[in-house]
Amino acid sequence: MTLSVDPVPLRRSPAARRQFIDEVIRVALSAVDPREAIFRRAQRVGHVLMIADRAIDLRAADRVFLVSIGKAAAPMADALIDLLGDDLAAGVVVTKHGHAAGFEPPLAVQVVEGGHPVPDERSIAGARMIETMLRAATSRDVLLCAISGGGSALVTLPAEGVPLADLQATTDTLLRSGATIHELNAVRKHLDRFKGGGLARMSRGAHTIALLLSDVVGDDLSVVASGPTAPDPSTFQGAWRVVEQYRSAGVIPASVRAHLQAGLRGDVPDTPKPGDPAFERVRNVLVGSNRAAAEAAQQFLRSRGLNTMLLSTFLEGEAREVGRFAAAIAREIVTSDRPIARPAALIAGGETTVTVRGGGVGGRNQELALSAAIGVDGLDDVWVGALATDGGDGPTGAAGAIVNGGTMACARRAGIDAGRRLAENDSHGFFNALSATGDEACGGLIVTGPTGTNVNDLLFVLVL
Repeated sequence: MTLSVDPVPLRRSPAARRQFIDEVIRVALSAVDPREAIFRRAQRVGHVLMIADRAIDLRAADRVFLVSIGKAAAPMADALIDLLGDDLAAGVVVTKHGHAAGFEPPLAVQVVEGGHPVPDERSIAGARMIETMLRAATSRDVLLCAISGGGSALVTLPAEGVPLADLQATTDTLLRSGATIHELNAVRKHLDRFKGGGLARMSRGAHTIALLLSDVVGDDLSVVASGPTAPDPSTFQGAWRVVEQYRSAGVIPASVRAHLQAGLRGDVPDTPKPGDPAFERVRNVLVGSNRAAAEAAQQFLRSRGLNTMLLSTFLEGEAREVGRFAAAIAREIVTSDRPIARPAALIAGGETTVTVRGGGVGGRNQELALSAAIGVDGLDDVWVGALATDGGDGPTGAAGAIVNGGTMACARRAGIDAGRRLAENDSHGFFNALSATGDEACGGLIVTGPTGTNVNDLLFVLVL
């Protein structure tokens, strides 16, 4: 049924419509604010810390340790530091370069900014700090972990015989090949001593509670940051299949292949599985997800008079193909008012991939938006926005892009070849050239800076 409320902001200028979409984005991001996500699941009453359904008497613990990793590590750690106060003995926070700005923890907490999406020497340094801190942990201690997306690259302890350079090359090859996060992390877990339950083993029987902000489709906690506190269902066999599947996309170093083959032979033990003693005193708690952000956006759009539909939070596939699909849905609504009548807002969440074939610069959300722009060419009152909720889309300073039915006309007037840019994986170059026109009606980049959160991507299709 079509709502009777007139969405006034949508009847105004293109600039006002762009501002409206920016407001939708702010609402979605606010719903997954990492500090608030912690406070929704953790409270303190006197000396008792309540997390989900667990009560932790801090007086009974010898020491309380904190480990926070991922793109949202700083704000999540900040919330836990507020709750723990003087009961915190020591902590290590590892986040992406630039994501710890303004974070001022107590002296007992060490902060490291590491490499992402490819690990660097600081990623190893952060992992070693955590390992050193927990070396003396016992069953009388409490370990609180805050884990968010990006932790796979940011915290790394390469397996024996696998140099960092080889781990970097493997990560880069799989990223450029279009491997899914599940495939990439299956390999990472079997080349790294921290991932796939490795942190749980390091805890040495301490009472461990991990609070996770999910950035993976389906909220599989064994995949978030490669599951450092979760049993690992993946195997050496599965990791080997991934390497074999994508070996034509680039070089897989000899050390990586040798280590995986040793695992296949049983010469290297596999990651800990469900039922392993390492998890006897470990509890994993989901505190935020892509669905929460998508539902907040849907509620806001509905309140402004749009007919809304949350299509899915399991969106995957090649970014440009998803962009074509988004455009096809928009065209269906314009033509037949299906699957919902206009004014319509469709929301989806997930994580697409890009198989890099060209030499351009871009990100999955910008590539999705560029593809959608080609598909909605000439459709009045159609807007498509694609957003990386962490504020970083690929190796660019943008979080994504917004396009509309007039974007291609703007590109043609400016002499920008959208098809060539898409073929070259140069979506960022396309939108930079588009922004040079100075015409707000053309759409353009979404620039938020680091948001402090990370719950995958969001896609908005508005037909007004």
